[in-house]
Amino acid sequence: MREIAEASQQRAQLMASGTAASGRVTVTVNADGIVIATRFSPDVAELTPEELAKAVTSAAQQAAQDVAKQSRELLQPLRDRRATMPKLSELIEGMPDLQRHAPLDPPAASLAPPNSRERLARFTEPAPQFSNAVDYDDWDSGRRNQGATDSSW
Repeated sequence: MREIAEASQQRAQLMASGTAASGRVTVTVNADGIVIATRFSPDVAELTPEELAKAVTSAAQQAAQDVAKQSRELLQPLRDRRATMPKLSELIEGMPDLQRHAPLDPPAASLAPPNSRERLARFTEPAPQFSNAVDYDDWDSGRRNQGATDSSW
C-alpha cells in the first residue's frame, strides 16, 4: 500500500511539454494531460491563425502522449508485482476469475479535430440491431394495470 501511495504522489508531480512550429509554441500538461502552461516565442506572430492553432494542438497532443508514457513507466513495477500475486480465484475455491471478466482497455481516444472525417464516420456506421426488441405499445397493451391505482389493491 505504501508503494501505491508513493507512486500516486510521484505520478501527481509528472509534467510533460510538447513543442511545435519550430519551437515557437510550447505546451505543458500535468499528469492528467490537462494543459497547465502555454508559451509562445517572440516570433510566433509570423504564424497565421490556422498555423498557430495547429501548432498549439500538436504541442498539447505531444505533451499528453509523453506524460501518459511517463505514467505507464512509473506504474509498471506495480503492475509487474501485481501480476506475480495469486488471484482471488486461486485462493478461494469456486470464486470466479474476476480479471478474466474485467472489461478490456478502452480504445484510444481520437485525436481528430471536431467535424473531421474520422469523427463524422462514426455517425455513418450502422446502429446496433436488436432482434428481441418489443415496441412499448405492444408490450403495454398485453399487461394489466398494475399500478397503485389498480382496483386489485
